[in-house]
Amino acid sequence: MCGITGFLSFAPDHAEGMQAQLQRMCDAIAHRGPDSDGFWIDAAAQVALGHRRLAIVDLSPQGHQPMRSACGRYMLVFNGEIYNHQALRKALPEQAWRGHSDTETMLAAITHWGFEPALQRMVGMFAIVAWDAQERQLLMARDRMGEKPLYYGKLPNGDFAFGSELKALRAHGAWQGRINRDALALYLRHNAIPGEHSIFEGIAKLPPGHWMAVRHDGSVRQHCYWRLQDLASQACARRPSRSDAEAIEGLEQLLGTVIRDQMVADVPLGAFLSGGVDSSAIVALMQRQSTRPVRTFSIGFDQEAYNEAEHAKAVARHLGTEHTELYVTAQDALDVIPQLPRIYDEPFADSSQIPTYLVAKMARQHVTVALSGDAGDELFLGYNRYLIAHRMWRQLRRLPLPLRKAAAAMVLRISPETLTRLGSHLPSLKAHGPLGDKLHKFAHLVLPARDAADMYRRLISHQGDPEAWVHGAHEPATLLSPGALPAMPSEVEQMALADQLTYLPDDILVKVDRAAMAVSLETRVPLLDHRVVEHAWTLDMKHKIRDGQTKWLLREVLYRHVPRALIERPKKGFAVPLDSWLRGPLKSWADDLLSEPRLRAAGILDAQRVSTLWAEHRSGRRNWQYQLWDVLMFEAWRDSL
Repeated sequence: MCGITGFLSFAPDHAEGMQAQLQRMCDAIAHRGPDSDGFWIDAAAQVALGHRRLAIVDLSPQGHQPMRSACGRYMLVFNGEIYNHQALRKALPEQAWRGHSDTETMLAAITHWGFEPALQRMVGMFAIVAWDAQERQLLMARDRMGEKPLYYGKLPNGDFAFGSELKALRAHGAWQGRINRDALALYLRHNAIPGEHSIFEGIAKLPPGHWMAVRHDGSVRQHCYWRLQDLASQACARRPSRSDAEAIEGLEQLLGTVIRDQMVADVPLGAFLSGGVDSSAIVALMQRQSTRPVRTFSIGFDQEAYNEAEHAKAVARHLGTEHTELYVTAQDALDVIPQLPRIYDEPFADSSQIPTYLVAKMARQHVTVALSGDAGDELFLGYNRYLIAHRMWRQLRRLPLPLRKAAAAMVLRISPETLTRLGSHLPSLKAHGPLGDKLHKFAHLVLPARDAADMYRRLISHQGDPEAWVHGAHEPATLLSPGALPAMPSEVEQMALADQLTYLPDDILVKVDRAAMAVSLETRVPLLDHRVVEHAWTLDMKHKIRDGQTKWLLREVLYRHVPRALIERPKKGFAVPLDSWLRGPLKSWADDLLSEPRLRAAGILDAQRVSTLWAEHRSGRRNWQYQLWDVLMFEAWRDSL
């Protein structure tokens, strides 16, 4: 795991300051690679590549970057790991290897097969930038599922710059950085900035599964070498018939192979363990093929509603891992909040970013690489919201849309407080939280839905009309917009595809990458090996959801190694008590960031809307924790500029 950055200049007088410029950009992402830095500049071509190294495989100087191909044509910087690089070496013509790094393998593969064919043969997570001296162009690529980030854009002086994080681009002397209000509207809907967008005008993210070429004449061509929606459609159309035994054995064999590949490292390696299905399955299969106890890590909270550390300890004890746990206080978590704008670099409001950072920081004291169980919910249909939305739509679609819209209007005319008070007379509703809030959300988001995909988009949106909250914004279309995705065999699989293409790369993987790299920890996600992703789409629904239980097949693999009784319990997630914190220890901080005069002076957000939201939450009449956290993370980020 590393950090990469650099630029291609089109200004004829830029050559003199290139070294200092590149040094500043590399220094800005030193946390991604604390072991060493590397620079390469071709003043005549006006191209500069920089690298910060976190040494994982081949710790010798032969693994140093930027690295030149043996033929001299390519100079490359790379962030990530190529897990099948030894197999690629065997497939390449015999040659004299300088070391055993995957970077050298990648360069040989690009030289022999060409850029896109080499990408299609690689198994791993990566962001790559290579200078092709023969064609005088930058070649850039990102892994299939978007585990590793890559930002790029043209700066006001004409330089084309790139970097693993926005920090690197912001360190360029020509940086200006105007806030992209359209992207801000998307952020308020999704609590993260999705797709190709970034918080700054003129700066974009390379999409997962894509590569692009930037020629010295300024032309840019983008290509897709792996498209998940196409593969999912094709897999659904020709699913093989499997017995339960065949499905369980097939998944266990595949996961075992993938995990074996991802356990290769020349530095200490461990795994995150929450005690849930996904992380327990990964750790169980790690321990099965390890000759020594696997290092596992979990954090616990004093509040029972948010604590899963005891479950993780029980799983670790059963598997025989070398387990480390850390109980953190509310103050430990609160102390992380001032660091979040620096860590995440652009507005990001998934509040599980806080415990994710804490467990990464703790793990880094013992290991340099940690495997995680992320993506199990998306691949094997683990979210309860899939089932809830499916059942809800099955009932709603029987009612004509005009009738549903009329019903929604009637509900919204009654205040949430009144609806809650009326509902208090019905004993069956008393134990399910503020009825008024739930009915208002249902009427506003669900009843007006045109179809199941539209309903799901509404359900997972923090703001249903984010343009109204951002002055001058026009919300761009995304992969969640109507008609953007192909139809799947069921509404549940449609929702899962949407999450794999959006929520996973835009939220989950951003959260883990930035939190871990802030403490120089490499994370690996076995379930996102593209072979596992493709295999999951070939599985029938009966192997994912059965008798109302989610992730059936992954559970069955796990139960070969861990007793069912240690796993079966209500899911808690990786959350923090934002609602009470905002009314308690964070109240003063939030008051400052959400003050109406301050917001009016900035002229970006609708100050009156924000003030109303904050007043309702502060008084306890409504729970707007997620919507307020979105605003607070944006305002805290804006303060950090």
